[in-house]
Amino acid sequence: MKHSGKASGAALRLIGWSAAAAIVLLAVAYLATVIGAFVLGMAGGLAALWVLFVGFTFYFFRDPEPLVPGAPNLVLAPGHGKVDVIDTATETEFMDGECQRISIFLSVFDVHVQNAPLTGKIFFFKHTPGQYLNAMRSDCAQFNENVLLGIEAAEPRGEKIGVRLIAGLIARRIVPWVGQNDVVQRGERISLIQFGSRVDVYLPKRAKIKASLGDKVIGGQTVLAVFE
Repeated sequence: MKHSGKASGAALRLIGWSAAAAIVLLAVAYLATVIGAFVLGMAGGLAALWVLFVGFTFYFFRDPEPLVPGAPNLVLAPGHGKVDVIDTATETEFMDGECQRISIFLSVFDVHVQNAPLTGKIFFFKHTPGQYLNAMRSDCAQFNENVLLGIEAAEPRGEKIGVRLIAGLIARRIVPWVGQNDVVQRGERISLIQFGSRVDVYLPKRAKIKASLGDKVIGGQTVLAVFE
């Protein structure tokens, strides 16, 4: 007869779809059981790794209060790290030529908050995009992303100090907390460079350098130079 068997065919199709759905659900349940057991088995290790990550993050972003010295005419270290270069450099953008340079390397284990080396006004601010060479290279400022801050000192009045914040191989973000025309106080927090990096300090020739090669310095606390 006409249309004979169509109802049975519809029933079979419905049964087939329901069987496929049941198989998919069973497969998902099985995979969930296997994956769930694996995740539960790894839970202790994952928790330990997360705790280590949290601990390292807090350690890396630590921000101790510097013991800012009160004597006059001092230039303090703007960064925490090791003095690995003391030389004569040419800085034309703010220092107008030849000057003294002290370069501080910040390892991944150093504090990465930077501090104002003296009280004054930021008369120059320039961000320069660039590469991300290893900050252990003392010449990386020529190639790497950096921010140059030019500070006109309040004491001695009118003296010019340059601070260059330099990104490194791992440090790929410089976060300045000050801008042009801001007034900063000696030891005040001025920026953050995330992970290993370098800070260069440019000084007039008449500044008397007190730091030595190999010194470990503390930002906002260690005396780099003095105006006599």
